[in-house]
Amino acid sequence: MSETAAQVPSKRRQASEARRRAILDAAFDVFIAEGFKAARLDDIARRAGVAKGTLYLFSKDKDDLFEQVALDAVAPVLERLTHLAGQTDLPFAMLLTGMFTLFEREVLATKRREIFRLIIAEGARFPAIAEFYHREVVSRGLTLVERAAERAHARGEIPSYALARYPQLLFGPLLVSVVWRSLFEPYQPLDVAGMLAAHRAMLLGTAAKAREP
Repeated sequence: MSETAAQVPSKRRQASEARRRAILDAAFDVFIAEGFKAARLDDIARRAGVAKGTLYLFSKDKDDLFEQVALDAVAPVLERLTHLAGQTDLPFAMLLTGMFTLFEREVLATKRREIFRLIIAEGARFPAIAEFYHREVVSRGLTLVERAAERAHARGEIPSYALARYPQLLFGPLLVSVVWRSLFEPYQPLDVAGMLAAHRAMLLGTAAKAREP
């Protein structure tokens, strides 16, 4: 096979991936702007610069496309969280610091936070969205925290077994920060870094020093 012929499949794959990337980016913007129910595939195709039929080469329907968008946004963060939590010799205090820093930098400071907001806003009306996100994202995050907290408690790093039993405790302030940033930030800015530092101290069973105003 000539070098030119070998390059053809590669160029086709690159073109296909470029179309997929354009579709995912366009779908993200439309879902965030319009909400899941009001989002239209016609608008997504127009924004991506492709024919509507092209969408069906990459997704079965609007639900499937939304799931792809959500995973595309969250998967890199979840992968880094998995790697971080997988370092079993890492002190729990450092793990918490790493997790909260990752959340602030890769979620709250980016458009990814809008996926969380959309799940919160639309999940009750569209249970399939909530079920998918719980299965693919939430349950995996809870499992990582649960196992890390069990190790930390066994090593005497945290005084209570509560976090291992209720790993949701770790994520409460993260959800609050997303909701606050979306709804209340213009009226009362929230010191997210300070709140997470205080939460970290409580989880570790230590006294947190409040930040000076």
